[in-house]
Amino acid sequence: MGLFRRAKGSAQDEPGRQAEPGGEAPVETDGRLDGVADEARRGPWDVSEVDERGRRVDLGALWLPGRDSMELRMEIDKSTSIVSAAAVTIDGSTLQLQVFAAPRTAGIWDDIRAEIAESVVKQGGSADDLPGPFGRELLARVPVRTAEGRTGHRPARFIGHDGPRWFLRGVLTGRAAIDPEEAQTLEGLFADVVVVRGSAAKAPRDLLPLTMPGVRPGAAATPAAAPSAPAASLDPFVRGPEITEIH
Repeated sequence: MGLFRRAKGSAQDEPGRQAEPGGEAPVETDGRLDGVADEARRGPWDVSEVDERGRRVDLGALWLPGRDSMELRMEIDKSTSIVSAAAVTIDGSTLQLQVFAAPRTAGIWDDIRAEIAESVVKQGGSADDLPGPFGRELLARVPVRTAEGRTGHRPARFIGHDGPRWFLRGVLTGRAAIDPEEAQTLEGLFADVVVVRGSAAKAPRDLLPLTMPGVRPGAAATPAAAPSAPAASLDPFVRGPEITEIH
């Protein structure tokens, strides 16, 4: 199933921006400057837009902001041994993150969003295309099989951001999928992610593989014959092997 919903939080400033005369000076956090409420300047960010990694966790293609009491789960594709996704759980809600290559001249979120909605509906679910803090997003009811073998539905919010030659997809599940207040922390985390695209040529929608925390890029176990990671499954409810860290 090709699966790819909403955010809130203060915007970040441009690097190096000075405080207005007589105003309060911006405060630097995680390599950005806070202090100017301008939604047009909120992330996610490209690595070229930040001065330093700051307190973010280095996952290779992603620099992930750290949060108190968060559980970080890295998902691994069993067929390729590639780390395909990072999932952050805070207070019972989860944000799954994957990043993909995209064309230089056009974004892919509009097309992907339509494909997700079509896929969900074909499987007996529903998907509403709505405006959200990161632009258009989907609020879906995704069909799932219960422990008793019956078919149920699980709410999921699909958010996306088109960056320079990359696309970042987030899936919110748990209470954050239906309660805006519960979603604020994970939405803020999504808005402060940094993508490290790299210069390697990749086909649009190819997965940008991640690395385990503390592992140097290239040192992770990936097939030597694979020049790039293939497009990954985008279903947030189908997981590969997982490694979990608590922060």
